[in-house]
Amino acid sequence: MPGPLRGGVTLAVAMFTVVPLHARRIDRPAAAVALAVVPVVGVVLGALLGAAAAGMVAGGAPGLLAGLVAVGLGAAATRGLHLDGLADLADGLGSHGDAERMLAVMRDPGTGAFAVIWLVVVLGIQATAWGALAERGLVAAAVGGALALGLGRAAFAWVARRGVPAASPDGLGALVAGTQPTWMAPVWAALLAGAAFPVLGLRAAIATLLAAVVVVLVAAHARRRLGGVSGDVFGACAELAGTAALGVLATLG
Repeated sequence: MPGPLRGGVTLAVAMFTVVPLHARRIDRPAAAVALAVVPVVGVVLGALLGAAAAGMVAGGAPGLLAGLVAVGLGAAATRGLHLDGLADLADGLGSHGDAERMLAVMRDPGTGAFAVIWLVVVLGIQATAWGALAERGLVAAAVGGALALGLGRAAFAWVARRGVPAASPDGLGALVAGTQPTWMAPVWAALLAGAAFPVLGLRAAIATLLAAVVVVLVAAHARRRLGGVSGDVFGACAELAGTAALGVLATLG
């Protein structure tokens, strides 16, 4: 069996992408490493999606079409994992029951009205933002995408920081809750913003700040309602943080 570092890196790729790697180690030490390094996966994926969208625009495609393709490719590359978490959390929080009732709703494979509304709004913002970034050229789109999706995955470290319990005794939440030091997410945010600053300027800092605010608020609300965090909270925070960052980058041109 590989050590926690190697096992965690493999787990980060295998769990959060469609890359056909076999994770030979799935335990708390490996999962802790996976969450610590998974922002790199987001950076790579975001850069590729931004480059793909910019390439379509350069080839004559409308920006919105390129943005929609980028959203579709992103969902396919992650098996829709984070979008599923967003939908489940929306339905759970919208059920207005106690924690047990909300968790049961979130486990239900059906899709309710709250999930549909959240998905339409979030995916619409993402597609529009990807298109706007693509129209600004390859470098801006690739760096902007890398920043946004990197910030989305950095949200995992905040949701799984020490002292935060799992909402249920099984699932991703139980595996990773409390495994990350409190400084991990802020350090990733600073690194990502600093790396993007030479290309994006002040927009990188504003996007990072807004993404962080969104994650802190959503994670705190979910923890209060559910009594802890679950895999769906991770997915929802990733999608909402990335969406917030993309929106800022597309708006502040």
